[in-house]
Amino acid sequence: MSALTVDHEPEQGWDDLVRLWKETDAPEGCKVEIIEGIVTVSPSPSWDHNSTASIIQRRLFAVIPEEWHIFQTQEAAVPGRMGLYIPDLMVAAEEDRPAPGDLFPASRAKLVVEITSRSNANHDRIAKAHGYAQAGVPLYLLLDAWHSGRPTATLYGEPEGGTFRVLQSVEYGGKLTLPPPFDLTIDTSTFPVS
Repeated sequence: MSALTVDHEPEQGWDDLVRLWKETDAPEGCKVEIIEGIVTVSPSPSWDHNSTASIIQRRLFAVIPEEWHIFQTQEAAVPGRMGLYIPDLMVAAEEDRPAPGDLFPASRAKLVVEITSRSNANHDRIAKAHGYAQAGVPLYLLLDAWHSGRPTATLYGEPEGGTFRVLQSVEYGGKLTLPPPFDLTIDTSTFPVS
């Protein structure tokens, strides 16, 4: 199943899009996001997708400080790109908790992980990468099982001017290292491939 879009007025502002996002009644398990000003509904992820998220999450729990959290359903707002994403995994500090009713600004994330799905891989590769970079997210890990050729893990960092620098890229089977404050080597050979 592919992602669906929700029609909206082309002149809608950020507040109107967020209201539409909140009011979207999607089936349970679906992910509702705003990507480049368009509300999208994606089907629930596959077993392999969730397994990859679980593997990464277990590795991260071993290295993050006690006052940091790993979220799978926390929104990350990037109003400057008309984006409100739900990363597959996001690391954030308790001290950055948003006020009740406020959206979590992507700029406060320590690390964002997106795992591509066949139906919406380009969102993660292009729109979200630019959004996270514009927000100043320090590290963006893209796990792309649908990359042309071979599945690839790419770590982006050093955001500047809405773009990231590629810090490391490996085909699945190789090892990728997250820099401080994580200091974590991830063996991508443990990721399932559909």
